[in-house]
Amino acid sequence: MKHISSMESALICRFGSWVLVFASIMAVHSQMDSCGADLGSFLPAPFNTSCLACKPIWKTFILRYYQSHDNTVSIVLSSIYTSGWVGIGFSPDGMMVGSSAMVGWIDTSGRSFIKQYDLQGRSSSDVIVDEGKLMLTSVSPKVVLYGVNIYLMFQVRFSKQVESQEVILAYANESPNHLQLTKHDDKISVSFDFSSGGSTVPTSPSSYPYQLKRNHGALAIFSWGILLPIGAIIARYFRHKDPLWFYLHVAIQFLGYLVGIAAVLAGISLYNKLNSDFRSHKSLGIFILVLASLQVIAFFVRPDKESKLRMYWNWFHNWLGRLALFLAAINITLGLKIGDAGSSWKLVYGIILAIILSIFSVLETMLWTNWSKKPVSPPSI
Repeated sequence: MKHISSMESALICRFGSWVLVFASIMAVHSQMDSCGADLGSFLPAPFNTSCLACKPIWKTFILRYYQSHDNTVSIVLSSIYTSGWVGIGFSPDGMMVGSSAMVGWIDTSGRSFIKQYDLQGRSSSDVIVDEGKLMLTSVSPKVVLYGVNIYLMFQVRFSKQVESQEVILAYANESPNHLQLTKHDDKISVSFDFSSGGSTVPTSPSSYPYQLKRNHGALAIFSWGILLPIGAIIARYFRHKDPLWFYLHVAIQFLGYLVGIAAVLAGISLYNKLNSDFRSHKSLGIFILVLASLQVIAFFVRPDKESKLRMYWNWFHNWLGRLALFLAAINITLGLKIGDAGSSWKLVYGIILAIILSIFSVLETMLWTNWSKKPVSPPSI
């Protein structure tokens, strides 16, 4: 009998593993939901599912729906499910805050839950269970796990026929804790037409209000993260280039101030558009703009160099500017956090901030080193 070499054995084992993996993938794929599936043959739905229209909407999410003459929409939302929760929200403007959502999940003991949530804010305490603006019918909502798919089934009655409706889809891999939702792992907002089944994604980077949010962030970073810190660095470390440092400092700071005003105006417009509750970010931004405006006013009323008041003016001007830049860095970071900025935005601003701080550290060290060689006191910070 011919013996099998160790290399042949390894190849056979590897081939067998590939076959098992492929078979597992095919098994899972065969259980995935599709619009061709007959829900009536396996799903104990609380209403008739034979007349539901069907639309694959996002990732493995499939939306089935039917709108009756009395403005009642029957909905079955399905998705591949392993753990956590799956939800669909109805929003007036495509944003999470201000929407009402139906969320379903299966706990570790196999119990099924489907609840309505009122999304009043972004924190967990602002997501209120068993509240919301959705008018559910007398048909009890239901959630079923069949194979690898979870099915959320419910009916909503609207005041009039629903055509284009902003819908939010989301899921999390971590289950709710005592009915309190965990943070979603991913979400999307789509504009779904319940009359025709068409859908568009209004949350693309080129759409409003998301373009306005991007503009607000870009203007704020460019003004308070780049221009104004550079102008401050020139004023402190390049005074030996007189009068060039002065003209550069004034030009850059005025430009940064104007761009900062544009950032604040875009932020206020975004705040009003989204009806958001980010009062700390808004209030801090307005306060920083006030500080910057005081700097501009101070420039026009600065006393002569020979005046006794010039020392106090310098102290006011220097420390007010440092305070504004410090608060601006905090507010930009806060804005990136609450605005759900992508990792690329955070990385870019992190690099900008690191470069600015590195330049400051090197130039400050050189300045103090040079002053230490002179028979006078070093400059105060």
